[in-house]
Amino acid sequence: MRHVWLVTWSLPPGVARAQRVLSYPTVNIVFEPHTVALYGPDSRVDTRVLTGSGWAVGVLFRPAACVLLTHTEPRDLAHAAPLGEPVESAPWSSVSACLGESERGRLVGTLRSWLAPRADEIDDGGMLLNRVCAMAEGDEDIVRVDELAASVGVSVRTLERLSRARLGVSPKWLIECRRMQNAATRLYAGEAQDLSALAAELGFVDYAHFSRRYSTVLAETPDQTRRAGEESRR
Repeated sequence: MRHVWLVTWSLPPGVARAQRVLSYPTVNIVFEPHTVALYGPDSRVDTRVLTGSGWAVGVLFRPAACVLLTHTEPRDLAHAAPLGEPVESAPWSSVSACLGESERGRLVGTLRSWLAPRADEIDDGGMLLNRVCAMAEGDEDIVRVDELAASVGVSVRTLERLSRARLGVSPKWLIECRRMQNAATRLYAGEAQDLSALAAELGFVDYAHFSRRYSTVLAETPDQTRRAGEESRR
C-alpha cells in the first residue's frame, strides 16, 4: 500500500461540491456506503459531485499490487470508465465500522489483516515495477522512456513489456502522468503564472505541445485550470 485515505462530508440540501481527482499510475480500492470497487490507472481527470452526507475510505496501492487484486487484464482496467470493478473479498462491514475518529486505529489493522497475505505474492517483477514508477514520479529530470529504463538498469523493450503487462499503460504515460500532476497542481495553486516557462520546465518542446497534451488529459486548457484555482480561492 502507498496510503489509506478517508473522507466524510455533510452538505446542506441543494448544495453540491465537485471534487476533481487525477490518478496515480496504480490502482485504488474504494469503500463507500453500499459498494467496494477497484479503480485502475487513468491519466484523465475524474470529477465526482458530492451531495448530502456520505463517506469513502480508499486504499492507494503501489503498482506491484495491480495484478494481485483483480483477474481483469491490466490493459482492460487502465483508462476504463470510472465505474469500478467489484471487490468481493473486501471487508466492507469491518471498514464501515471504523469511521469514527476513535475507531480509526482499528481501520489500519482491518486492512492489514485483509491485505498482508497478498504481499507475499509480490515477485521480482512487481518490485521492479514499483521502482520504475517511483523513478517516473519522483525524478523530474526523466523526460524520455530511455532515461527511465536506464534509471532502473533495464532495456527499453523490457520496460515496455513490464509496464504494459503489469499496469496496462506505457512507460511514456508514466512520465506524462507526473508532468500532468505537477502542472495541474501548480496551476490550480497559482504557482505558475508564466505558462511557456512551465511548459519548458516540464520538458515540453513548446507551450502549444504542452497545452494540447494538457487539454487531452484534463479536458480543459491550462489557463482554465489556473482560473478555476483563482475562483476557488476567492
